[in-house]
Amino acid sequence: MAAAEPETDVKFRSDVDVELVKAAASDADVLWAARVSTKGESSLAEIEADPARSRGLINFLMRDRHGTPFEHSSMTFYVSAPIFVFREFMRHRTFSYNEESGRYRRLTPVFYVPGPDRKLVQEGRPGKYVFTDGTAEQHKLVAEATRESCRQSYRAYLEMLEAGVAREVARTVLPVGLYSSMYATCNARALMNFLSLRVRRDDSAFPSFPQREIEMVAEKMEAIWAELMPLTHAAFEANGRVCP
Repeated sequence: MAAAEPETDVKFRSDVDVELVKAAASDADVLWAARVSTKGESSLAEIEADPARSRGLINFLMRDRHGTPFEHSSMTFYVSAPIFVFREFMRHRTFSYNEESGRYRRLTPVFYVPGPDRKLVQEGRPGKYVFTDGTAEQHKLVAEATRESCRQSYRAYLEMLEAGVAREVARTVLPVGLYSSMYATCNARALMNFLSLRVRRDDSAFPSFPQREIEMVAEKMEAIWAELMPLTHAAFEANGRVCP
């Protein structure tokens, strides 16, 4: 995180935070759910006794798109990212969300500014375009213009608050580059659907073209999930990263 701006303590970042708050998610959850249809209740000892069979069953479920066994899990993530990322995130209505509120608290002056590795220039037409790096002058322009705009908007926000204007009205001047935070809860199937759309991978069965900032969030969520459910994650990758 960059050093505080002296005028209004404005800060600028180019990263995101993702933390696992709590989870009830394991490969065993998938196996129990799948085997109840043919064997009734299963024990953990049965699952651990034949790991190769368990791996094969998870791969079969993923390959043939038997999706419901992957719903018997739960993960809650804390996410801190720019507001424009959350507006994309909340298109995924299989998640449950609770976001910090600008009606009830004074918003912290932390804003997003694209980092030097962010590709800036769009070339081509929608559905066919690609992004390229941009020039040093373009990066300088983006950084300076973003910083000045955010400083100015936050000054206006503070002026209204100090004049007694309600928070829910004063916040209207703030840009979508402002950082917000939320809890997002999902099951493994919902997460796979999210990852299939929000992470760009050449080995995906269906190409996706996510905005880089939401992809940064998705990559961190995937790394956490891969540790919780390694067999399920491996099957997801082996079968083209298609949500079952």
